[in-house]
Amino acid sequence: MVNLKKFAIIVAGGVGTRMNAGIPKQFLLLGGKPVLMHSMEAFALAYPDISIILVLPASQFSSWQSLCEQHLFTLPHQVVAGGETRFHSVKNALSAIGSDGVVAIHDGVRPLISVSLIREGFLSAGQLGNCIPVVPVNESLRMLENGGSHAVGRSEFCMVQTPQVFRCNIIKKAYEQAYRESFTDDATVAESIGEVIHLIDGDPVNLKITHPSDLAAAEAIFRSV
Repeated sequence: MVNLKKFAIIVAGGVGTRMNAGIPKQFLLLGGKPVLMHSMEAFALAYPDISIILVLPASQFSSWQSLCEQHLFTLPHQVVAGGETRFHSVKNALSAIGSDGVVAIHDGVRPLISVSLIREGFLSAGQLGNCIPVVPVNESLRMLENGGSHAVGRSEFCMVQTPQVFRCNIIKKAYEQAYRESFTDDATVAESIGEVIHLIDGDPVNLKITHPSDLAAAEAIFRSV
């Protein structure tokens, strides 16, 4: 693992319509700094020599450049244009890296990702070929079926987080196939070519900012640490 090149693909292709904020959610401020910058800095803290690839809609390139200048953000990174879907965005980013190494693919709007979880992900994927962080389901679950519903055991399910980490040759091969609607994350793409997905413990703090309440919760957590 020590000799494997490390990459981080930070996916930030959303427009944040559910935030009702008027600007993309990855550009909203957390602790006085855009959410996206926190996500990127965590990977640099985990591995100072990591190569970071940021995926943004082409229409947001100039806004991002302005934010970097405004916040004196000088962390080295490459910016790649996103695609029609998350699948296409990740595929574009993967084309910018070689096939040798380990790559973490992370939602840019998960700014509270810990250094320890990043390192555990790279270590496990380096040994096993891939890994994804998951957390237990704490709420009761019901399955909607045939116009009704029935209870299902929550112990049989878990919630998936990012970063999802892979040996580069594995995930690049997986993304050579055509897009399917069933591809909800990188693990489903890799699984479709026969890869067995390995699970590691995620972190409840590693929340995804989707709604205004998520940003409020992230701000409270950020100020408490």
